[in-house]
Amino acid sequence: MPELPEVETVRRGLLPAMEGQRIALAEVRRPDLRWPFPERMAERLTGKVVERLWRRSKYILMELSGGETLLMHLGMSGRVLVSGDPLGQFEYEHPAAEKHDHVVLHMENGARITFNDPRRFGAMDLLVTGQEDAHPLLASLGPEPLGNSFDESYLVDRLRGRNTPIKSALLDQRVVAGLGNIYVCEALFRAGISPMRKAARISPQRIASLVPIIRAVLAEAIAAGGSSLRDYRRADGELGYFQHSFDVYGREGEACRTCGAPVLRMVQSGRSSFYCGACQR
Repeated sequence: MPELPEVETVRRGLLPAMEGQRIALAEVRRPDLRWPFPERMAERLTGKVVERLWRRSKYILMELSGGETLLMHLGMSGRVLVSGDPLGQFEYEHPAAEKHDHVVLHMENGARITFNDPRRFGAMDLLVTGQEDAHPLLASLGPEPLGNSFDESYLVDRLRGRNTPIKSALLDQRVVAGLGNIYVCEALFRAGISPMRKAARISPQRIASLVPIIRAVLAEAIAAGGSSLRDYRRADGELGYFQHSFDVYGREGEACRTCGAPVLRMVQSGRSSFYCGACQR
């Protein structure tokens, strides 16, 4: 599933084609994805101007003229691709329609935005602009890891006395929004903290050290266009490149780049954790 860097990369790719531009025609080619689409979604999108395009956790939000906001989640296999951008940001002409092109937005400037999702675990909803924090998918989210409210004192306080593995704690979206398996594994490696260690048994100093490390990992991943492992593509259809920089994720049995010991893998809460048993304690 795309994590924060991938979603942020897609958002940035959509900006030149969408922000400040009018949706000339919205096509909705099926009644649902993971959940049913809002009633009359195509009608409610057509003719609206995208006034602001922003991200919350792993969700993209499009604020529209008329007072509604389109919320979008990529799910497991969702892609949002841009074609025909008159600003020259995207080299591809409009491709032929594909089987899993479920929502298509024809922009007044000539760009076409296509949401393709073979597994249909993605989601879209329309909500009243300004009431995003009350939406069921957003209401319980913690602070953004790249925002000012996510700092050392917050994380130390939030994890104090928490008797769960540190990896599980960081994956809890109520603690910090947008982190997923890849970037938690990478951050814990850089911090030298075992994913199995209970959060309550890690010193405040080590917990605090995670904040700048998490920020650095995410910033580097965004700069690289995210990580393409299976389905993820940037808005221009190209791959991300951060997967070539992984220290531990997906490298089971390979040599740790720091100490040479083999990278290990274990399953925690149904997810693979990759780590170095020598470097991470």
